[in-house]
Amino acid sequence: MSVNRQQLPVPGAARPLSFPSIHKTTLANGLGVWTVRHANIPVVTLALLVRGGAAQDGSGHEGLSALTIDMLDEGSGDRSAIDMHEALARVGAQLDSDIGADAAVLTVTALARFAQPALSLLADITVRPSLRPADVERVRQLRLHRLTQLRDVPGAVADRAFLRLLYGSHPYGHTPLGSEASLAALTPEAVVACHQRMLRPSESTLIVVGDCSHDEIVKLAADAFGDWSSAGRGGEVPMPEALVPPRLNIVPRAGAPQSELRIGQIGVPRNIPDYHALVAANMVLGGQFVSRINLKLREERGLTYGARTSFDFRRLPGPFSLQVSVQTSGTVEAIRESLHEIEAIRGSRPVTREELELGVAALTHGYARSFETAEQVARALTNIALYDLPDDYFVRFVPLVSAVTPGEVTRVMEKYLHPDRLTTLIVGDEAAIARDLDGLSLGAPNILSADTF
Repeated sequence: MSVNRQQLPVPGAARPLSFPSIHKTTLANGLGVWTVRHANIPVVTLALLVRGGAAQDGSGHEGLSALTIDMLDEGSGDRSAIDMHEALARVGAQLDSDIGADAAVLTVTALARFAQPALSLLADITVRPSLRPADVERVRQLRLHRLTQLRDVPGAVADRAFLRLLYGSHPYGHTPLGSEASLAALTPEAVVACHQRMLRPSESTLIVVGDCSHDEIVKLAADAFGDWSSAGRGGEVPMPEALVPPRLNIVPRAGAPQSELRIGQIGVPRNIPDYHALVAANMVLGGQFVSRINLKLREERGLTYGARTSFDFRRLPGPFSLQVSVQTSGTVEAIRESLHEIEAIRGSRPVTREELELGVAALTHGYARSFETAEQVARALTNIALYDLPDDYFVRFVPLVSAVTPGEVTRVMEKYLHPDRLTTLIVGDEAAIARDLDGLSLGAPNILSADTF
């Protein structure tokens, strides 16, 4: 059989997804308990979603929530961090934790027959951490060292500066790691207060997926988490203001062989009717290897190994950004071509049906692989809990994305992307590119110091 390697394969039809039923109970203290039966193998994944993340740090306390989450496995009661991890190891389990702007998730996976001790350990870690001052100081210093290391990582510098440009002093304007100044000022007392305020059963959902029954898990959860109370009070995150940052910004790095670029604006929240159209549109613009921007900058211009765009969907409007690292000599050309592609997809060069079909195929044809394991299903359910999505959201995703038309892509891109509001950030050698910047017609560059964010 001969194969034409000069032509992309034609995408076939997407298969429908069958998602298991979600069983829900709310305990007396307000903790939600969700379970999904997944009996392929005898394991169980416990994921505790806490609706409160880095956006609730508070001014001057950037990094506090992430530090607090990092402290949870440093001991409980008389047990040290080593004792806690040895207890997890005895049931073949490991704790994973991560935190974003809107939420934190603690995950433990173990054999189903160890569901009770695993739940008990998760409760001790979450509800009854020691938070010893000496441990807080040690973890705080480790995070400060990490921030020092990130000064020399252009991508990290760009991410931090770009959020500050878009959001200013808004809670979305910093990464979970915080800043050196704020971390240096954090105290053990602040960590204890953050734990009481942030980790509350009324703002949490325990998601259990695996070879288990709902009634059994509810009983075990009531025993493990029953004495957890909502003593603190979390703060409300305000809607971000429509700031107008300088259109061109530079963080100078003398002699840098490459420029790290960010181009974008404040985007939209997760719960928006046009979500599926935006996801499909982004695939065409910069969400996959054969996207317009990647083909332009990599294949046609030879400026980079890869470029991508994304909408960071959050509970409140998150950032839209284009991210790319280019050779210094191609900085201005990469910016010009990127801005041109963003403008073009809004209508001057509409998306073709072939482009859209390819983007939709990339989203839908491997979709079922995202739900193969108990941990994958549990992680998926955290999105339903965090963003208040319908229980059949994952079943409906493929049909809704597949139904997006080229006209809808033009409509949503014209509605939500505004070239006159885009801000561009360059982390690179200012002297090497300064004389070419006028050709962008973005105004005089705003020079930033890496020490300011």
